[in-house]
Amino acid sequence: MADNWNDTEIDLIVADYFAMLADELGGKAFNKAEHNRALQDIIPRSRGSIEFKHQNISAVLLGLGQPWIEGYKPAANFQNALVDGVLRWLDTRPDWLAPQKRAVPPSRLREASTLWIGPPPTQRNEPPTVDPEFMAAIGRKYDVAVRDARNRALGKAGEEIVLQHEQSSLRQAGREDLADKVRWTAVQDGDGFGYDIASFETDGRERLIEVKTTNGWERTPFHISRNELAVADARRDDWHLVRLWNFAREPKAFAIRPPLEAHVELTATSFLAGLR
Repeated sequence: MADNWNDTEIDLIVADYFAMLADELGGKAFNKAEHNRALQDIIPRSRGSIEFKHQNISAVLLGLGQPWIEGYKPAANFQNALVDGVLRWLDTRPDWLAPQKRAVPPSRLREASTLWIGPPPTQRNEPPTVDPEFMAAIGRKYDVAVRDARNRALGKAGEEIVLQHEQSSLRQAGREDLADKVRWTAVQDGDGFGYDIASFETDGRERLIEVKTTNGWERTPFHISRNELAVADARRDDWHLVRLWNFAREPKAFAIRPPLEAHVELTATSFLAGLR
């Protein structure tokens, strides 16, 4: 029997993986061994082969900016057809991780005030678990940054958590007056300002926050507009980018300050074409 899995086998194991992942994200217990045995009954593959393929799916999801089952450590060296199989599953279920369907529990919203916003990951302080160039190649195929940017529900949910964090932090610092003035610019005033939230430092200085949210890992690429880059450059002392990641499971965050080029590699992804 050929080593490569066919599309039918891939579709079956991908569906099984997402069933387990849904249980894990929903806080429900599941038995990996039982799932493995059930697959052996319908797929002519060994226990070890199925186990490794589950790990391959974790690696694919890592590259696609999606959550993955913590018990299946990402393993690379998989066939391209597996990426296509995961994409088939995701593309037929666009609301799979929509915040309104998989809402953040109230207890987690209350914890927004204690959201720890740390430094961005680097090769030195947070080595990637899988080759980042390999993950980036998958991300480009799926266009992760654009898909996250178009997911308005995900973006709004992330902004709301950061908004609550800003207000609560100011209140805890005794600046109730400033907390009451924090403005959700993207919702109250509309897009186009180059930031989502107008907050304050405890001394009253402006704190302009652009929020980027993903369900994926901390190295998931994100989209940033020309206007956001311009505002970041013009308001270097006030502008902050807060990156929320792992949002579907347990939101975590890090912050980036201008100049952005010191922290990220900016890649042009579209061009304006005018007739000659």
